[in-house]
Amino acid sequence: MNLGALTKELAKQAIGDHVKDVVDSVTDSGTPAPKPAPPPEPALGTVILGQLQAMQSPLKEDLELVVLCNTGVEVLRIKEIFMPTWKLAVLIGTDAGDILTRVIMPVESLNLTCKPMPVQTPGKPVRLRFVGPKA
Repeated sequence: MNLGALTKELAKQAIGDHVKDVVDSVTDSGTPAPKPAPPPEPALGTVILGQLQAMQSPLKEDLELVVLCNTGVEVLRIKEIFMPTWKLAVLIGTDAGDILTRVIMPVESLNLTCKPMPVQTPGKPVRLRFVGPKA
């Protein structure tokens, strides 16, 4: 096959593919076929809980995930995250004086510091407890 014949064949294929794409995108009524809607974004609360669980789950028995929340007044060590809705978080933990403290805030305002730390001996690792909204 010479260069001219090869060029013609490539042009036929390119035009044929383009025409096929256009024909496939038009419905019987002559209007373009609607594009499928993109899947909805997951709620921010589900993303945050998923990330925390993903950080905690691979830790061995000698490590624990320390989650800290700076409230502006004090720093809390979070031990439980309760979300009555995917837009509201209740953080339950202890302050510097080991006093049980709760912080209630919108999920968009959460500012958490997370880091794996060695377990203080003799002790067992503290595992975060996650509670999401009821279905």
